[in-house]
Amino acid sequence: MNGRYLLDTNIIIALFADELIIKENLKVAKEIFIPNIAVGELYYGARKSNRCESNLKVIDLFISQNMILNCDVKTSHYYGIIKNNLRSKGRPLPENDIWIAAISLQYNLTLVTRDSHFQEVDNLSTISWS
Repeated sequence: MNGRYLLDTNIIIALFADELIIKENLKVAKEIFIPNIAVGELYYGARKSNRCESNLKVIDLFISQNMILNCDVKTSHYYGIIKNNLRSKGRPLPENDIWIAAISLQYNLTLVTRDSHFQEVDNLSTISWS
């Protein structure tokens, strides 16, 4: 592991829930990045919650304090490779997770997640922090 991490949505939610293990690991991480896909998932979750406005403020503050990685043509290239490999294995993943994996591979980041299905993605480095 190179100390450079991409946070999956479930890890960000755990951070928002003030989980100590996440906070401790973030303190020693060299670099932290957030995929724009996770930002969209966070906004969706906030919009369907009972505390929409307060959740949106938390997300906005979080985004302002972190580096957000967006998808581009190179990400799309990785997406195509990952999706085809998963199809060949008969092991589909949710679409958003394929995009998150593509960003992680593109930037050579370790994906921090609690979803074990990411292990199906070839050459993807993952860690749990749970």
